[in-house]
Amino acid sequence: MKELIVATKNEGKVREFRQLFSEYGIAVKSLLDFDEPIEDIEETGTTFAENATIKAEAISEAYNTPVIADDSGLVVDALGGEPGVYSARYAGEEKNDQKNLEKVMKKLEGVPVNERTARFVCAIAVARPGFETFVKEGCCEGSIAVEPQGQHGFGYDPIFIPESSERTMAEHTSEEKNSISHRHHAILQLEEWLKNQS
Repeated sequence: MKELIVATKNEGKVREFRQLFSEYGIAVKSLLDFDEPIEDIEETGTTFAENATIKAEAISEAYNTPVIADDSGLVVDALGGEPGVYSARYAGEEKNDQKNLEKVMKKLEGVPVNERTARFVCAIAVARPGFETFVKEGCCEGSIAVEPQGQHGFGYDPIFIPESSERTMAEHTSEEKNSISHRHHAILQLEEWLKNQS
């Protein structure tokens, strides 16, 4: 089985990538699987694509191997696109899913249901030694719930309702989520390349 490094320490993302890549016969190795701890890479980009590229290229260069990195987050229209690229640290430098989610909910207090449109966006960068990095993007349109619901998923899943559903992402099983998620849509764009890896 072909192995690919996914440049993330987020266990939720790792689980999703493992499930999504398994159908291509590709095993996923994350930054959590290395013997030596890898320092966080500073994401200085202003877009999801830029941040994904920074991460993928840094790890690919360090280990001289193909690396996939994703940068993803929640974009809320009523908040002018926030939290956007700051999704993971929206409530402060220390990543805290619950505090991030609460900050979005607080900022949306009083905003009517029909004005709570949002989307999850995912950019996946593929960096390979000797080749130009390329990026594919996917998104999942939806809206922000009035209150958190559900126990599955991670991040903003308990407050995001995909437009094809009346349930939050956290009320979907992992199989249901993986069939509609922003990460799934980005990976579909990578399909040709992935098929050639196995």
